Amino acid sequence: MNNNNFPDFHFIAIGGVGQSALAKILLCLGYKVSGSDIQESKYTKLTSSLGAKIYIGHSKDNIKGKPKIVISSAIKEDNPELKYARENNFDVMHRSDCLKFISERFPKFIGLAGTHGKTTTSGLLSFILEKMGQNPSYAIGGIIPKLNINAKADKNSKYFIAELDESDGTIQKYSPDYVVVNNLEKDHLDFYKNGLEDIISTFEKMVDNMDEKSTLFLNIDNEGCNLFKKQTKFKNIITYAIENNADYSAKNIVFDELNSSFDFYKKDKLIGKISLIIPGIHNVYNALAILAVLDTLGFNYSEYYKYFSEFSGMGRRFQIVADVNDIKIIDDYAHHPQEIQSTLSAIKDIKRRKVAIFQPHRYTRLKGLWNEFLDSFNMIDKLFVLDVFSAGDNFDNQFNSRNFVSEIIKKGIDTQYIEGDIKEAAKKIAPKLKKGDIVLTLGAGDITKIGGEINDLLSK
Repeated sequence: MNNNNFPDFHFIAIGGVGQSALAKILLCLGYKVSGSDIQESKYTKLTSSLGAKIYIGHSKDNIKGKPKIVISSAIKEDNPELKYARENNFDVMHRSDCLKFISERFPKFIGLAGTHGKTTTSGLLSFILEKMGQNPSYAIGGIIPKLNINAKADKNSKYFIAELDESDGTIQKYSPDYVVVNNLEKDHLDFYKNGLEDIISTFEKMVDNMDEKSTLFLNIDNEGCNLFKKQTKFKNIITYAIENNADYSAKNIVFDELNSSFDFYKKDKLIGKISLIIPGIHNVYNALAILAVLDTLGFNYSEYYKYFSEFSGMGRRFQIVADVNDIKIIDDYAHHPQEIQSTLSAIKDIKRRKVAIFQPHRYTRLKGLWNEFLDSFNMIDKLFVLDVFSAGDNFDNQFNSRNFVSEIIKKGIDTQYIEGDIKEAAKKIAPKLKKGDIVLTLGAGDITKIGGEINDLLSK
């Protein structure tokens, strides 16, 4: 930390959920922070309220002194601030390097990893430790609704919790004391050209960086995790599963509408019953992973069990956003076939008409997982497909939403292509919904806004 008025760190695009989380933690740890973004948001306002100097718009004049410059993979080299920093030999840090820097300031670093479920598992562990009075610090890619925050830091925290993103390979930089790998699936095919093979290789490199005293938690019901387990030389592995024999397991699972419960076992010993108010088998796996971590950390069942039934999930993870005219609208970040299937399986036994509104995320993902996406909506009674949220990808004449709908109709699924932006899509879909419907909005783009738009239209 410097002793003048210049910042220690400057964040380009500080208004993003991930960038703002890191900035908030550094501010709480006593570092000076500045940042810029193209527009004001709740995250720029939050970091400003904590003491950050915020600039709206990108300009080299926003950089004062010689701070470390923090960027994400989304920042282009022609960004005027990044260009200025490169030309003047500033220390430019990828956000993963900043997270690594932060993690080294705490006694115990717990990383939550895998293709799916990182936000929920990291949020659940942070929530449980908060409720237990353990004062954790954490950086999560989503809001914990019950706490209304996604990041927190205290210099006196023993535990630092973070979700570790594998999408760009930077996960191999970290060296956690404890790391959970919930699943490994083929994804991010714009980066991992050889699919699952490349993903497993990247995770192996991360594990190679870990101290031999560190602990790796693996879901051995997952095929990718089992391949990883066979290939890695790392020895200190704790397993959890539902179907296979493991160190920790969930048995006697019961689903009741949007709730679930199960018996938590360590080897053959019953530890106790766990109740959840978030549905789906994927959330049983998420909870089981955290139970394994808590037990390994030395906490007793009596200290944590009741808080699992208080956790309402994460923002954009099976989040009920509207309940109007007996139509329940649930928003979910699911944008990968496996995530979609897991989310839809959570409602398969509910006696309502099941409607999905799907916005594919990236043309490269839709192309790389085309057949998997086509097989993901069998549990749905009615499907609406919006235009692809490109996230910077170029339009694909073959692998796009219109052609996707043409193909999925052949499978006998009642599907309709909805063209236009979110407001236009909402106007087209709202009249087609019926009393009693349960509606899932699925995707990683701006589809998260459509539930509110439909709610407003139906409320009128």
